[in-house]
Amino acid sequence: MGRRARGRRLQQQRPEGSEGSEGRGERRAREGWEGGYPEIVKENKLFEHYYRELKIVPEGEWDQFMGALREPLPATFRITGYKSHAKEILHCLKNKYFKELENLEVDGQKVEVPQPLSWYPEELAWHTNLSRKILRKSPQLEKFHQFLVSETESGNISRQEAVSMIPPLLLSVQPHHKILDMCAAPGSKTAQLIEMLHADMNIPFPEGFVIANDVDNKRCYLLVHQAKRLSSPCIMVVNHDASTIPQLQMDVGGRKEALFYDRILCDVPCSGDGTMRKNIDVWKKWTTLNSLQLHGLQLRIATRGAEQLAEGGRMVYSTCSLNPIEDEAVIASLLEKSEGALELADVSAELPGLKWMPGLSHWKVMTKDGQWFADWDKVPHNRNTQIRPTMFPPNDPEKLQALNLQRCLRILPHHQNTGGFFVAVLVKNSSMPWNKRQRKLPGRSADTRETVLSSPTYLTSGKATDPSQVESKPLSEAGDAEVIQRAEDAENDGNKRDGVCGPPPSKKMKLFGFKEDPFVFIPEDDPLFPPIQKFYALDSSFPKMNLLTRTTEGKKRQLYMVSKELRNVLLNNSERMKVINTGIKVLCRSNSGEEFACAFRLAQEGIYTLYPFIKSRIVTVSVEDVKTLLTQENPFFRKLSSEAYSQAKDMVKGSIVLKYEPDAEKPETLQCPIVMCGWRGKASFRTFVPKNERLHYLRMMGVEVLGEKKKEGVILTDED
Repeated sequence: MGRRARGRRLQQQRPEGSEGSEGRGERRAREGWEGGYPEIVKENKLFEHYYRELKIVPEGEWDQFMGALREPLPATFRITGYKSHAKEILHCLKNKYFKELENLEVDGQKVEVPQPLSWYPEELAWHTNLSRKILRKSPQLEKFHQFLVSETESGNISRQEAVSMIPPLLLSVQPHHKILDMCAAPGSKTAQLIEMLHADMNIPFPEGFVIANDVDNKRCYLLVHQAKRLSSPCIMVVNHDASTIPQLQMDVGGRKEALFYDRILCDVPCSGDGTMRKNIDVWKKWTTLNSLQLHGLQLRIATRGAEQLAEGGRMVYSTCSLNPIEDEAVIASLLEKSEGALELADVSAELPGLKWMPGLSHWKVMTKDGQWFADWDKVPHNRNTQIRPTMFPPNDPEKLQALNLQRCLRILPHHQNTGGFFVAVLVKNSSMPWNKRQRKLPGRSADTRETVLSSPTYLTSGKATDPSQVESKPLSEAGDAEVIQRAEDAENDGNKRDGVCGPPPSKKMKLFGFKEDPFVFIPEDDPLFPPIQKFYALDSSFPKMNLLTRTTEGKKRQLYMVSKELRNVLLNNSERMKVINTGIKVLCRSNSGEEFACAFRLAQEGIYTLYPFIKSRIVTVSVEDVKTLLTQENPFFRKLSSEAYSQAKDMVKGSIVLKYEPDAEKPETLQCPIVMCGWRGKASFRTFVPKNERLHYLRMMGVEVLGEKKKEGVILTDED
């Protein structure tokens, strides 16, 4: 029977008036279909059975635990700590936006004024009882929501889950630390790490840096977007499998040495059952199989991180899972494998106010069909591919006690109205056992030997290697000559084009995603730089060697800047890594710039990095001048204060710096400095400030922004 005939027959069989008595929408609603999707029932018997048996929740708190999981996750946000105007944002939030939320009701629910997270330093993180859905859709909260969105875009606020803020805090980052974020996307934790590097805003180039890695090429670009909001020259985004991420090198006094990191964040892929409050799909998809399948990968990533950690360094292992197979089992196996090289740090006093449960010392393994195993010896052979010995706690009570697994932290949702989370902080006391067992290579210095043989990964041409295999195989069998030749080839290849870090050749590394442009450092004798230095009177200490472009041919359109240490990493590792992005834009070629003394104008994105070196073309402006410059597109000179005009009248046309300095004697005015890029025209000024940053500065000055007239280039304020 054809489709049309079948349709006619069904039409004849349908009772008359049936569509009228119950509309299609009513029928869908009655069947539980709202918005085209069935409502997810927040029940999973296997989940409850599993965690009740493991006793991860204290006695008498099970109902509270499950009740919290069924509630939507409250909105939390963090004020960017390293920005000089963090205090101004906090002042604005407390005295304006939070006051407007008092005595407000949304859908019959009283809105609680946001409260600071008790364990986050300096009141820089806040939470509210509003879910993200209500925050987005309620007209009464539109102004507050717009504030959060706009400030997030300009990098002054990060909307981040509360428990996600914990791992970077426990890393205890200092500005001189070299940091690796192994599984970094989407980048909220990476942003925290960058902030900590820039704790002292008076230092434009901290000695440390962050290398943020992710295996997913597309997510790497999400990571780039997050990092760019913070305008740092100390961040590099790379694209590798974290379990086999290559050991990088740095030039130290003319010798190549292996790069070991002071801090490593190992936030591994996980089953995510701690995120049930925001990812409700987990309720129906949860099974123990997810954890069993991820355990091996998590252990490989953690092992690779431990190999690259410097002695005395700190590594944080974290998951958004509550499952001990992904948590304590990985840590216990790594500690056993390290033979004393690693130990769990006691961080119980580092975040006062945070409620957590100590790690488990005993747990069992359950298959997806509900079968339990308490010991590896009792696992049948047909289960050996699914269940591995590393998933069980050590049998020896003394060994188990020596691991100090109680030092791990498990955060439960009902304790502080958060998601579920697990964190362990590891400290490295000595080299990993398989790194110690190395034969001396003839004719090489100790430093170079460390470079060539710092990791078992090099012994197998970049393929993942199990440490146990390396231990059982004598180094001489790996071929000393082959290892040395490989290292020398890499050195020679890296020096083929001086100052150029191109994309790695596809023969030596599998590349996925887009082919990236090369990173080309400006040579010392490049004629491009002297006109820039003269026009802006750049200080002699300006590190021009750190300037780079993304093209080897044609006109250089944009100039980027990296820190000295990242330059070192880029130039010595072009064959080892795929770099997605690094550097901060500081100068752009101006279309009309050729007419003037300098072809390049300043870029707002990198002005806070470049400003300390600029000694000319600076115009100091008042609060009223800043308001005028930000609300009008091309204000004439006469619209600004006489002081600003007198500074600019003798300047030639071109790019300028507009600087506002706070007046301590007028505490009611804006109390943080502002640096903006501008243009001195024939009879007017213009600012090159992105829209969200523009709105941010106006809010900080107490100007309520209502909208923007795009055609006329005028921002409407309540004063208008």
